[in-house]
Amino acid sequence: MQTLTRQTQTQRAGNDASILRRNLKIGGSWVTALLMASSLMAPAAQAQYGQSYLPYEPVTPNATTVRVEVGGYGVNGAQMPFWLRSNQWGTVPLSGSAGTIRVGIWGDHNGGGRPGSTQADSSAGGSKFGWSYGLDVVGNSGLNANVLLPEAYAGIRFGKFELFAGRRRQVVGLCDTLLTSGSYIWSGNALPLPKIQFGTIGYVPIFKGVLAFNAIYNHGWFANTDASGRELIVRNSYLHQKTLYVRLGKPTWAFRLYGGVNHQVQWGGYAPSLPSGLANNGYLPSSLRAYQYVVTAQAYPDFTIDPNLSIIDVDNRVGNHLGSIDVGADINIGSFNLLMYRQSLVESGSIFYLTSIVDGLNGIRLRNNQPGDGLLTVDNVLFELFYSKSQGGPEFVIDDPQRRGKVNYFNHGQYQDGWIYQNHTIGTPFLTPQTDVRPNLRTGRAIVNNRVALWHGGLSGRLAQRVQWQMKLSYSQNLGTYDSPYPANTNQFSGILSAGAPLTLPVLGDCNLSASVAYDQGKLFYNSTGFFASLRKTVRMGRSGGQSRNATGASSPWRIPN
Repeated sequence: MQTLTRQTQTQRAGNDASILRRNLKIGGSWVTALLMASSLMAPAAQAQYGQSYLPYEPVTPNATTVRVEVGGYGVNGAQMPFWLRSNQWGTVPLSGSAGTIRVGIWGDHNGGGRPGSTQADSSAGGSKFGWSYGLDVVGNSGLNANVLLPEAYAGIRFGKFELFAGRRRQVVGLCDTLLTSGSYIWSGNALPLPKIQFGTIGYVPIFKGVLAFNAIYNHGWFANTDASGRELIVRNSYLHQKTLYVRLGKPTWAFRLYGGVNHQVQWGGYAPSLPSGLANNGYLPSSLRAYQYVVTAQAYPDFTIDPNLSIIDVDNRVGNHLGSIDVGADINIGSFNLLMYRQSLVESGSIFYLTSIVDGLNGIRLRNNQPGDGLLTVDNVLFELFYSKSQGGPEFVIDDPQRRGKVNYFNHGQYQDGWIYQNHTIGTPFLTPQTDVRPNLRTGRAIVNNRVALWHGGLSGRLAQRVQWQMKLSYSQNLGTYDSPYPANTNQFSGILSAGAPLTLPVLGDCNLSASVAYDQGKLFYNSTGFFASLRKTVRMGRSGGQSRNATGASSPWRIPN
């Protein structure tokens, strides 16, 4: 659940080689090229500016927050509606009605607060040294009964920087996190990967706050099996991830520019079913020298750097490289704030030749900072267009820059399980895996639908001042992939309406009650209607062990599943 503030193998070996060659066969460093490109663009609240920790429960400094929530899903159809399960950190079952219970505890001590505020600068107050932790356990009943840990982490902070290890909710990319369809590369759609991360807490101001930066660097681990326990094609593989985002303009200014890049690599591992040319007896490069090529995105590694390099690695790069180049701006206009953003998709050299430049996520959001006290208010309005149909065209010709297409987003010749973790797409949920679509559409690679045009809108506000509501409406045209195209008119509509309010009950005291109804109609997913309802109790306790004044669920920003 989110918060209103949360923001065929051997036969394909030859084709796989061609597919991998599009993974940037150009000189120099992938990351350097990204940074140069972003520097030529405009540098780049319920908005996500770069990368951020998005806590399930707002975390109070120098306090322990405990939350218990009980809820249930009801579904009229074979599948949970899209917006009840998407961007929910992989915690919502795909099929059938279900009950759920969630128990969590979070703490942030001797610090200026967690980086849940994505626009504000790192706090300069409080102790320089602090520590934090979080544990969130989700138990689901029904057809897909399971117990999940979407958060289990511990971290330390020194000044404006932090180091943590474990699983923690994060989103990467410039976008509005309240109403978005999902950030392209890292949307909160999948269960968080375990990782060790060093980075800033929010934006770190320099030059008296006129310029600020937000950055992370981490190492993570992919799973060896999927959510059903089936062994993956590639096991024991790693994640390398780093981001750098810049803000031009102080938080108090009326106009601010944002820009940045993010770089993700899946690398290393063992895949015994991969043919020679794609792996060395199943082994993929994982040495320290290979890691250097992963981090720098340096092309054409020499066979001497790692005994497990294959022809495809030497002809391209080590690992599967993905990312985006993001720009954005937000403007204060009276009592309103206007946010505009663009994420350009990077997964091959086509973006640098501008052949796939039309692909990307474009968004605009208008927020009323003084919504008034009417019976019904509309506080936020968002519209997004996501487009990935082009991919630079239907062919890949390595020696012709204008024909370096067929990018095949979120699929890869070596890492054939796709940009997926525990059966969920790690990035935008609108690039769909085999497990999500109708059986007649489960063809091709792990991500069976990555040529998409999406129109997405969102609204949120209040009813009678106490009830908070939110709506998302999404319509997509789905073409499958270039290798396995879908039938014409494989279109899909998905929508959700959610509401919630504080509630006082005997014994329990102040709680939060929330409810949602969602609907799917189209040819990509099964048609279905579903609802979700939950009751949540939150308690915050100060360091002395007593209950703090800000102790009840009703006192914190209300969350809804969407």
